[in-house]
Amino acid sequence: MKLNINFQKRLFATCLASSLLFIQTAASGQDTTAAKERVGAVKAKPVKNTFQSTWIIDNQTVMVPVKGTFEMDIMHRFGTVTKGYDDLWGLFASSNIRIGVDYAPINNLYLGVGLDKYDQLWDGSAKFAIVKQTRGSMPVSVTYYGDLTIDSRKDPTHDIFNRSSDRIYSFNQLIIARKISDKLSLQVAPSISHQNAVAGYYVKVDSTRTTLFERMKHDHFAVSVAGRYKIGEATAVLLNYDQPITAHATDNPTPNLSFGFEFSTSGHTFQLFMGNYSLLNPAKNNLFNVNSPFNYSQTGGTKVKGGMFLIGFNITRLWN
Repeated sequence: MKLNINFQKRLFATCLASSLLFIQTAASGQDTTAAKERVGAVKAKPVKNTFQSTWIIDNQTVMVPVKGTFEMDIMHRFGTVTKGYDDLWGLFASSNIRIGVDYAPINNLYLGVGLDKYDQLWDGSAKFAIVKQTRGSMPVSVTYYGDLTIDSRKDPTHDIFNRSSDRIYSFNQLIIARKISDKLSLQVAPSISHQNAVAGYYVKVDSTRTTLFERMKHDHFAVSVAGRYKIGEATAVLLNYDQPITAHATDNPTPNLSFGFEFSTSGHTFQLFMGNYSLLNPAKNNLFNVNSPFNYSQTGGTKVKGGMFLIGFNITRLWN
C-alpha cells in the first residue's frame, strides 16, 4: 500500500479529531456529578492514575509523580524487522539503549537526566503539571515537558560540528490528557523540536554570489496522539502515533506508529511494543526518524519504504 503525505495527514487529522471529540463528549457527561459536588460542597480531587507510567512507549505521559519520588528508566530498541531471520527480526541487529533517572523535588515538578548509546546524547529534562483533571470541574490534565540535549561524541577535527553550540537540541511539548474511564485514557501532545545546526550546501547564484541551501529548517512542529486501555488489573494495551507537521526542503522525517502492552506493579512498569522510533530522544526522533510504517512519497518525490518496525521495551522503577 502506498500513501502520499496529504492522505497520511488527512488520516492523522481524522484520528486527532475523533480523539478530541471523544474527550469532549466524555467531559459533558460529568455535568450531573459536578452538580452533586456543588450541592454537597464536596471538594473536587484530582483523578488518579490517568496513566500507570511517566512513559507511553516513546513519549512522556501527562503523569508527574508526587514529591520525593525517584525513578530509574531503562529503554531499549532493537533493529528493524526487515531482514527477518537473518538477524532474528532485529533482535541481533545493532540496538540503542538509554538509561535515565528522574526525581520530584516538589509536588508537580519532575527533573531528569539520561544518556543514550547513539551519539552519546546527554539530556536534561523538566516536567511540570500545570492543571490536573478533577471530577466535575476540570475535564483534562495539562503538563509541560521540556528536554535539552547535548551530543557528546568526540570530534577533535571538527568533522561533525563546527561550533560547540551545534551539538545542542531542544524539545518542548504540551501534553493534554483525559482519563475517560477506569480503563481508557487518551492524550494529545503538540511539540516543537529545535536543532542549532542544519546540514546544507552552497549554491552558486551567479559569477559573484553564492547562497546557502539548508536541507532542513531549524524548528520542527509535530503532534502525538496516544492511548492506554486496561485489559486487566496489571495489564494494558498501548497505542501511539507521532505525525510530523513541518515540511522541510529535503530530509523530511517519517511518522511513528507504535503499539504494545504494559505490565505494572506498584513500583515497576514494563512496556513491550513495536514501533518506528529508534533514537530514544524526543528531538532526534521527531527531526530525523527514517523508519516509516507506510509506503509514501515525500516532498520532492522521494519514495519512502514502509513497514520499518522494530521491537522495543521500557522498564521503569519508582521509589517514593
